[in-house]
Amino acid sequence: MRSFKLKLLFVFLSTLLVAVTAINARATYGAKISVDEPQYLLTALSLAEDFDLDISDELDEQRYLPFHELRLNQQTIDLNDSGQRISPHDPLLPLLLSIPMGLGGWLASKIALAVLAAITAAATLWVAVRRFNISANIATAVVAILYASPPMTSYATQIYPEIPAALALITSLGIITGTATRANIIALTFSLTALPWLSVKYVPVTAALVAYFLYKNWRNEKKKTYFFTAVMAISAIVYLIIHKRIYGGWTVYATGDHFVNGEFEVVGRNPNIGARTRRLSGLLLDKEFGLIPWTPAFIALIPAFAFMIKERFKETSSLLLCVCVGWAVATWVALTMHGWWWPGRQLVVILPAVIISMAMLAEKFRLWRWFIYLGGISGTAAWLWLAFEATTDRRTLVVDFHETTYPIYRALSSILPDFTNYDQSALLLNTIWLLGIVFFSILTLVSTSGSSPTKSFIRYETKTQTLKIQGTRTKLKISKQVSEHAQ
Repeated sequence: MRSFKLKLLFVFLSTLLVAVTAINARATYGAKISVDEPQYLLTALSLAEDFDLDISDELDEQRYLPFHELRLNQQTIDLNDSGQRISPHDPLLPLLLSIPMGLGGWLASKIALAVLAAITAAATLWVAVRRFNISANIATAVVAILYASPPMTSYATQIYPEIPAALALITSLGIITGTATRANIIALTFSLTALPWLSVKYVPVTAALVAYFLYKNWRNEKKKTYFFTAVMAISAIVYLIIHKRIYGGWTVYATGDHFVNGEFEVVGRNPNIGARTRRLSGLLLDKEFGLIPWTPAFIALIPAFAFMIKERFKETSSLLLCVCVGWAVATWVALTMHGWWWPGRQLVVILPAVIISMAMLAEKFRLWRWFIYLGGISGTAAWLWLAFEATTDRRTLVVDFHETTYPIYRALSSILPDFTNYDQSALLLNTIWLLGIVFFSILTLVSTSGSSPTKSFIRYETKTQTLKIQGTRTKLKISKQVSEHAQ
């Protein structure tokens, strides 16, 4: 137990230390914090000082100048004759940042997000080991490396709801895959409720987790599932009523100046579903906005889930469900894969589930283990390299990050498809990469090599005894330990 606590502390500190290196990096050449980020900070400042969401006075007084030197795109419209303006972004992130923003401004807010990222990393490690029985040493290495790599470390200090959403998701997974006690159900309702209040785009993942919990516990815990269903239904109704009353619509986008013809224009006026389908691979492979060019370890993502499905590990269907739903939202619902933000933004919420699946693959196959280690370290180096460039005004995190001189990114991006110009060359490169990933996935599934998990076991507990079954498919060791409990 002491050793595992030290591993949790190590993951927490390593995530925090890498994250804070980019605190002073510039988002654009005219601002340290830009695009949607100032909206969150101004709302946090309004909550801290005025105890409301109206940012009209903050905009008029240009309270954004300490972190955004240029005149700000206000993004919102007058909601009434008094000129009230409410940012078209859900309020939970500003609420979380209201105290640090009120006490220490933008710098304290970034530090607070970095701490949340470190907590998320530690929570991911705990769930990987305690819920999915992954070797603590391997899980520690995988989690530490990937949380120190883009996009997890990227959003550890950029003012977006992605990291808090990832924390809510991994907390929910940890509870759902545990015992359905009343205390756990209450905690689960809080973590699931947090997701939509961070952003409406997380509603599908929330619904998927609710459905999984009900499917898992409906037969054996009917009364508790009734209670859970009632609480979540009330939560949904409250969400809709408050949004309709404050924002004037069912979502926060009703106050946005980009969506004056209807709040649901946020998904596009005439979305081209066929063209968006290319994002299924583009989210991984795009030369600028894919996961792989920045952190090559994510080449193991598809083989990891293929291996997990084949082995049918307990509770792993919850991981697969989250990733499939989140990936579908990023593919067909999100307005664009490319934008004025760091790559991978739409996927951060589900990446804790991805990281756990990759840790399973790393535990089973030594070759994949070292590939994930080295590919993750390359991602960490890429981020530190770019953070230094952005801190010294050579690059920025939004405008020209893809022009970084980091050599591994330069090499990978030269052989990856460009999804902003999807011509025959891009189609060919996309096909080649997909075939390569499929080949390695098949090779993984048929391979008999690799080390067996050293601590793979099933636990059965009652108040008076513990039964442990440990070993492989061919050899099992069964021991029975009787323990005394305080009366």
